[in-house]
Amino acid sequence: MLSRIAESLFWIGRYVERADNTARLLDVHLNVLLEDPWVDEPSANASLLSVMNCEYEAPVSRRDVLATLAFDPERSSSIAWTLGAARENARRAREVISTEVWESLNTTRNQLPRWTASARPHEYFVWVRERAAVVWGLHSATTSRDDAWHFMELGRSLERADMIARLLMTRHFEGTTGPNWTTLLRSCSAHEAYLRTVRALVTEERAAEFLLVDRLFPRSIAYNLQKAEDTLGLIEGASNSRALSDRARLALGRARTNLEYRDVRDVLDDLPGQMREVQSACGAASDLIRDRYFLPASTVLWSQEAL
Repeated sequence: MLSRIAESLFWIGRYVERADNTARLLDVHLNVLLEDPWVDEPSANASLLSVMNCEYEAPVSRRDVLATLAFDPERSSSIAWTLGAARENARRAREVISTEVWESLNTTRNQLPRWTASARPHEYFVWVRERAAVVWGLHSATTSRDDAWHFMELGRSLERADMIARLLMTRHFEGTTGPNWTTLLRSCSAHEAYLRTVRALVTEERAAEFLLVDRLFPRSIAYNLQKAEDTLGLIEGASNSRALSDRARLALGRARTNLEYRDVRDVLDDLPGQMREVQSACGAASDLIRDRYFLPASTVLWSQEAL
C-alpha cells in the first residue's frame, strides 16, 4: 500500500475516534460544572485544556473551552476541525475506502456549519457520537480485512487508549472533585457492560479496573493497547522492518503490562502519572509507525496534528 494512503487511513481512524472521545469528555466536564456548586470553574477549565495539551490564557471561561475543543473549525484541537481533517484524509484515500464510508464522512463535514453556528453543546456532542458510530459501523460492514482495515483500526486503537487515559485524568482536576465513577462509566458507554461483568455496585477500584484492564470490553485501555499490538503484526510487510515494528509493540506492551500486573490501588494512587505513561507510549508508537510506513513529513500534502 502506498505510504500516503496508509497515512491517510491511519489518521481517519485517529480523527474520528478523537472527535467521539472529545465529545464524551466535554459532556462529562460540562455536567460536572453544572452539578457541583462549589467548583472553581476557571481552574477546572484550565485543567481540561492542560489535559488536552491546549494553550490558554487565564482565566479560562466555559466559552473558551467550547471554542477550543468543540466548535472552532480553525483550531486543530476542536471537534469541528478534527471531523474536517478526517474528511480530507478520506478524500486522499478515496480509492481504497468504500463509497459508504466516504459519504458518511462527507455528510458529517457538510453538516458541521449548522452545529458550530447554533452552539448547543449537549445536542452537538450527541450528534458527534452518532456520526462517529455511523462511520465505524459502515467501515466494519464494507471494508475488507486487509491493510486498509488494519491502518484505520490501528489509528482508532491508539487514539482510543490515549483519550480514555485523558478522560480518567479528569478525576484529578484542580478546582473540582471530578466526575464520579458511574459518570465515567456512562461516558465510555461502559456502565451496562460493567454491571453485567462485575455484577456489583460501582466502586472506585472495580470501575477503575474495568476501564483500565478489562480484556473483553472494547473501550478499556488494555484492550486497545493489545489490539494495537496485534494489528501491527498483521500489516503486510511488518516482518521486513522488525526493528521499528517491534519497538512500537514493545512500547505498547510495556504500558499495557504496567497496568495489568499492578495492583489497581497503586494505579489509582498515581492515576495522572500512570495515564501520562499510557499517552507517552501511544505517542512513541505513533512516531515509530510514521517512521516505518509513512512519507517524510516534508512530503505530506495534508498536515497531520496530534494532541
